[in-house]
Amino acid sequence: MGSLSQGKQFLGVPLALEDQGQWLGLIARAVNNILQGKILSTGEITLTANSGTTTLTDSRIGPNSHISFTPTTANGAAALSGLYVSARAAGSATLTHANNAQSDKSFTYSVLG
Repeated sequence: MGSLSQGKQFLGVPLALEDQGQWLGLIARAVNNILQGKILSTGEITLTANSGTTTLTDSRIGPNSHISFTPTTANGAAALSGLYVSARAAGSATLTHANNAQSDKSFTYSVLG
C-alpha cells in the first residue's frame, strides 16, 4: 500500500488506517500527485471506422462531465473538427464523428466532473 504507482495508475487513499502516520503519508503523496496534474482523469480511444458514432465507456463519466480530446494520429487530427459528444450518461458518452473507413482516428481524452 505504500507505493502510489502501478503502471499508469495511482492508488487511492483508504478512508482510515490504524497507523495514522502511514495514512497521513498516503494523503500527502496523493495531494502532491494532484498538484503535479496526476489526477487519473485520462484515457485513450480510437473512433469506430465505418460508423458515425463511437461509445466511450469510462466509469468516471457522468451526465455533466466535460470530456476533452487530443489527437494522437494524423487521421485523428483531421477528425477532431467534426468530433463532438452527443450524449453523456453515467459511465459512458456517445461521440459523433465523420463516418469513413479510417481505422486510426485515435485520441487521448480527459474527463472532468
